[in-house]
Amino acid sequence: MQGMRGLRPIIPGTWQYLSRAETRLRLPYAVRHYQMGEFLKKQSDHYSGTMAEIGEKIRERLGVEIGYHIVPKSRKHLLKHQPNPEQLPPRSMQDSYTAVTLPLSADEMIRERYINHLGRMRIGRLMEDMDMFAVWLCHRHVHVPELPENVSLPYTFVTLLVDRIEFTNIVDLQVNKDIELSGFVSWSGRTSMEITIYVRQLLDGEYVNVTKALFLMVGRNANNTGPAPVNKIEPANEMEQHYWEEAEKRQEIRKSSKTESVLISPPLEHEQAIMYGLLKLTTPPDCFDLNKRILPPKCRWMADSQRTTMMNPFPENRNTHNTIFGGYVMRQAVELSFIMASIYTRGRPVLKCISDISFMQPVKVTAFLEMTAHVVYTAQNYIQLMTVAQNWDAKSGENTTTNVFYFTYQTNKIVDEVLPGSYREMLWYIHGRRKFMTALNLQLEVPQPANEDCQVEEVTAK
Repeated sequence: MQGMRGLRPIIPGTWQYLSRAETRLRLPYAVRHYQMGEFLKKQSDHYSGTMAEIGEKIRERLGVEIGYHIVPKSRKHLLKHQPNPEQLPPRSMQDSYTAVTLPLSADEMIRERYINHLGRMRIGRLMEDMDMFAVWLCHRHVHVPELPENVSLPYTFVTLLVDRIEFTNIVDLQVNKDIELSGFVSWSGRTSMEITIYVRQLLDGEYVNVTKALFLMVGRNANNTGPAPVNKIEPANEMEQHYWEEAEKRQEIRKSSKTESVLISPPLEHEQAIMYGLLKLTTPPDCFDLNKRILPPKCRWMADSQRTTMMNPFPENRNTHNTIFGGYVMRQAVELSFIMASIYTRGRPVLKCISDISFMQPVKVTAFLEMTAHVVYTAQNYIQLMTVAQNWDAKSGENTTTNVFYFTYQTNKIVDEVLPGSYREMLWYIHGRRKFMTALNLQLEVPQPANEDCQVEEVTAK
């Protein structure tokens, strides 16, 4: 894949020209952003049990009683036990490493919850478990030596974002075979932790890789009203040191990428040329009516390529503070995006990548949750979706955006090109295009135009 290159004119007809370069790239489309090798698996055989068992362990450590209360029970009495950073000893990555099992082979009732109508694995359910497992790894990392023996852990752990999840062998997943989740805390700041999670399935005596995911979690105090310090990481060996350095780079990228959104900063020069090409493509020749647009063959308007659902989250999906688990929200977003992708492609697309899931506001158990899945970019047999979640307050009628998700799907045929019909949709198109290029690890190099009639951009797959 090294040095694979292709040239494409920016205008007109965007995706067809991108395809000229992409037809030369066969799956696997691009090198993964990280390796699936898990060095700690060879050094530790720690096992935490099944997913159900770690859920019970988390409740015990937090001192949470079973049963719903409209007004959550106060944990204010635990605030006095919150440690100072100086009271927290450094931890290695191996200290938090563990594995858990999703026992699909032995429990028919559990299997029913994870199977879809095609007899395949429900990826949304798997995402929900990964979020719960990330919380458990936070519990294993945070160690408070001075905490009295009978006092509950004075912490709350919340999901801040999911950096990236790439899927491999997803079609080969079997719902009657156990799945193993393993992972560790790979980086920590003052209050935040990066969690690395691996998912595998044992098939024919050999573990098959499914995905590697990066979660960013935040430590909060017992009442979830303020930050809480977490243990620093002190790498125990050369491999941990190497992983720590890689995690440090990822953290710097996260900080810089916050200002790179096209919804915050203007599009780049070559992206503005793409937008102009889209306008020309959808405007009748010699027409000065700005409201008149035409839809080229084998294309669809972005406004017609979306689906919205409204749901009422119930207490069974809540945490200690009567807000909805992030894993539940992720599951709903995955399943809605699959519905939209299936309708758009008129088939059964395969999820290839989830990127940049942001958690901006908690979803209250007393509010309604609205989700809208938009097709924002297409290229050959790929479609890029952006799913937006909003919290609706029934009393005030106010709504706030709580989450934004980005999904990349692949299908077995060329899909219709999605086209924006407004300036805002053009920004979404450019934004979705950036997410798509990142998902497939395609790097853009933009040279000077060869002449005034044809601008080009160079696509490189690393």
